[in-house]
Amino acid sequence: MKKFGVKDQVGYALGDIGGSFVNLYIGGFFLLFCTYVLGVSPYFMGTMFLLGKFFDALCNVVMGTIPDRWKLGKSGNKFLPYINISKWILAASCLLSFANVSSWGSAATHVWVVFVYLFFCVAYTADSIPYGSLASVITNDPVERTKLSRARAIGGMVVGLGFLSFVPMFIYDKSHSIVPNAFFQIAIVFSILSVIAYTGLVKLTTERIRDDKGAGAKSDYNFKDAFKVAIKNRPLIGMMVASIGSLLMINGVSQLAPIVFAEHYHMPGAFAINSFVSIGVTLVLFAIVPKLVVKFNKRNLVIATSIFSLAATLLMTLVAFKNVYVFMALYNLATIGSSVFIMVVWALVTDCIDYAELQTGKHYEGTLYSLYSFARKVGMGLGSAIGSYALGWVGFVTGAKSQTPAVAEGVLKMYTAMPIIAFIIMLIGVGIIYNLNAKRTNEMYAALKERRAS
Repeated sequence: MKKFGVKDQVGYALGDIGGSFVNLYIGGFFLLFCTYVLGVSPYFMGTMFLLGKFFDALCNVVMGTIPDRWKLGKSGNKFLPYINISKWILAASCLLSFANVSSWGSAATHVWVVFVYLFFCVAYTADSIPYGSLASVITNDPVERTKLSRARAIGGMVVGLGFLSFVPMFIYDKSHSIVPNAFFQIAIVFSILSVIAYTGLVKLTTERIRDDKGAGAKSDYNFKDAFKVAIKNRPLIGMMVASIGSLLMINGVSQLAPIVFAEHYHMPGAFAINSFVSIGVTLVLFAIVPKLVVKFNKRNLVIATSIFSLAATLLMTLVAFKNVYVFMALYNLATIGSSVFIMVVWALVTDCIDYAELQTGKHYEGTLYSLYSFARKVGMGLGSAIGSYALGWVGFVTGAKSQTPAVAEGVLKMYTAMPIIAFIIMLIGVGIIYNLNAKRTNEMYAALKERRAS
């Protein structure tokens, strides 16, 4: 068996890159496409996002049990074969989501929007659950898992802050009007890149933690037992609450960002500049977060940076910044707690999964991750819904070439205020409910190391 190394980290990062090409593109621009191009109201979109993500969350639980029950193929791998199949379905969902069906009529268009969004939810679930669970079988070493968590965070940021930052340059023309066909053209490129990235994940990563069941064999798995283990797992509950807060911010804010820079600052290109500022902050964090984790512990680091970001985003909501460059710099510094959480969250979640093994002696990686992902999807749904409803609350006019100054100001306030709620929820989850401090975590891994050795 190959030793854990750079290949695993690069491969795992490619997995998040592959998912992000579709997930972040739809999360950031599907609302824009549907409201401006297809003429769907933001209230309809908000309701669909909310109900769709609850449906998606239920699919998560079902998908999580499947790899725990059955293996595919002859490789003996638990999760990689599922990823190898689902990558094609996810790419197809991206293409369908940005097909211009505005000529179909209102009723047919609305039905289509609901269909493609639910199809995307199922496709992303079929892919993301095996991918998220994969970290727990690549290695059981806490330090190596932290490296995988960091790699995953960087993978998503490569797409979110790199590729997606250029999207407004193509979907807006010189007069700042929407270019309808550009959305689908970008979807073609992102779908291809997604498949290539997932192929790299399958080639580069190695599943080292295995059981003795052969391919196609049905296990003695019992969902009721696994569910009982999950609801008694206090650290996991804490991470579920914290992630709802994190995704509330990420999904809600990501939908509003292009509109803020296009309508309030009349500078669509600032979206790309803002992304480069975020990349700079991320690179600094990439270098120092591992050292800070060693010194202060993952949990303490999240708590400290979230408290800072809570205070900073509250200030930005109360104070107006006319200069777009000043606004971008301060906003990225103010939301630094979100970036830190994203970098360490997956290591915290694998700690929760190992906590269940310590308590029961059983492996429920897929199910526990799927239940955690259930909370993530709830957060995504709430974030997307609130972001969509926010446009309606401030008077956003569907299909208009531009919005009034009052609407643009309202969108800006929503953009800065949503993180306040998010950081409060994150602090409740990590600071109050999650109870694996440095001492308990070290004791847990010492006990597991002794048990696994015997």
